[in-house]
Amino acid sequence: MENDKKEIREAIVAGERALNSLYEAQDKLNSARGWGMFDLFGGGLLADMMKHGKMNDASRCMEDAKCHLKAFQKELKDVHLSLDLRMEISSFLSFADFFFDGLVADYLVQSKIMAAKEQVEDAIVMVTNVLNTLKASA
Repeated sequence: MENDKKEIREAIVAGERALNSLYEAQDKLNSARGWGMFDLFGGGLLADMMKHGKMNDASRCMEDAKCHLKAFQKELKDVHLSLDLRMEISSFLSFADFFFDGLVADYLVQSKIMAAKEQVEDAIVMVTNVLNTLKASA
């Protein structure tokens, strides 16, 4: 019984780390989206540079979130729960890729930012729900 509680506490800690990294990624994506909108409406070189800087920040945060989500999934196995985020995690990998494929139209970049933002928001909801379940059983 005590071992189960210990495993649950470890899963909660891993889940909270994952959730924090997802919130950070969400924040960076919101910033990239804002600069992207400014760029769409003629923001010029400064807006383009800021947007790409924010996108790079978001990409790093999403990579961190991916690592934390994998650790959370591992901890969940110890408490016999699962969190199926395979689709979201694998699509995080492609997030960084499209930035380096050459010049793309600003509206395509905006749609990629929005898609990544939706994935992060979906992951936040799923992790929050699992954390609530874990906390209720702790």
